[in-house]
Amino acid sequence: MAKSKSKYYVVWQGVNPGIYDNWNECNLQIKGYPGAKYKSFKSKEEAEQAFGSSFDDHIGGKETKKKAVLTEDLRSEINWKTISVDAACSGNPGKMEYRGVHTEDAAEIFRMGPFAGGTNNVGEFLAIVHALALLKKSGDKTSLYSDSRTAMKWVRDKRANTKLKKDRTTRIIWEMIGRAENWLKQNSYPNEILKWETKRWGEIPADFGRK
Repeated sequence: MAKSKSKYYVVWQGVNPGIYDNWNECNLQIKGYPGAKYKSFKSKEEAEQAFGSSFDDHIGGKETKKKAVLTEDLRSEINWKTISVDAACSGNPGKMEYRGVHTEDAAEIFRMGPFAGGTNNVGEFLAIVHALALLKKSGDKTSLYSDSRTAMKWVRDKRANTKLKKDRTTRIIWEMIGRAENWLKQNSYPNEILKWETKRWGEIPADFGRK
């Protein structure tokens, strides 16, 4: 009998969100858990990328992998006079970096990292706060785009609700998280944080192009 192909399971919402390499472990995280969100992937790399993004971005299976074509109608949905942010992470946790660009031409405004021991969602959170701080410093009311619903929620809550462990490897990351959370608690801002609709518009202009 041919050996079955292994799968990796991403649990976005369950007892312990994370990536699991077998169904039994995954099932323990979701069984009886209200509103559990999970999905299987064929490779560890796909699972790591998925865990760093939103569950909503992966509903629809193969359809989500189709590259969006920006027609004129779709282009008209986007506010091009904005800033877009994104993060990239090699492993989860792993080396993480983030950046912000002008949405219209993808010209880079800032880039930070790589930092050891980060996650994609943490990078997205830090990128949003970094952009907000820059805009406030210059009195700019420009809106910004993020493709991470998780990071957007963390910003609204003024708290990065990450499961990232606190140890020597992640010390710098946690210091950055602390500064970002303090900034959110001490500052208000007029800038609207918009959701970049990846399914409709393709990858966000700040994407690192490593998928």
